[in-house]
Amino acid sequence: MGRTWAPVGQTPILRHSYRRDKVSVISALTVAPRRRRLGLYFDLHGHNITGSEVITFLRQLLRHLRGPSVLLWDGGTIHRRRDVQAFLQRHRRLAVHRFPGYAPELNPDELVWTKAKQELANSAHQDLVPLTLHVVRSLQRIGRSQSLLRSCIDASELPWS
Repeated sequence: MGRTWAPVGQTPILRHSYRRDKVSVISALTVAPRRRRLGLYFDLHGHNITGSEVITFLRQLLRHLRGPSVLLWDGGTIHRRRDVQAFLQRHRRLAVHRFPGYAPELNPDELVWTKAKQELANSAHQDLVPLTLHVVRSLQRIGRSQSLLRSCIDASELPWS
């Protein structure tokens, strides 16, 4: 829970415009062989992410990663789309393993988002541009910090043996 500026015992009233502007982000936390170097890759969109954006993101990720890669992700419908599955069939160096139905505690990338959302909490942006810049700066800061990325790996309940 975040803190607010309101007198004790009085619920703060937040006013907003009910606009549907949004920033959608797709991201991946990477671990290099022997778990020495961590990386954070992300891409932003001004609309809901579709299978096409997932494929583009995976294609760009494969350009940066060498050799076989293991992809851990949830069972979201976007990941089960036919076009995404066809892409994975054509790119066998991506071995896919799914998390159980609802298990954010196993997903280190969810912990990256927890950290990013802490930075974004209690900030009010008048439009999409400042919000997008805030999201990018937050993710870049996290991505530059090996200790922050390592804390996301360590805090996940994945069995790393």
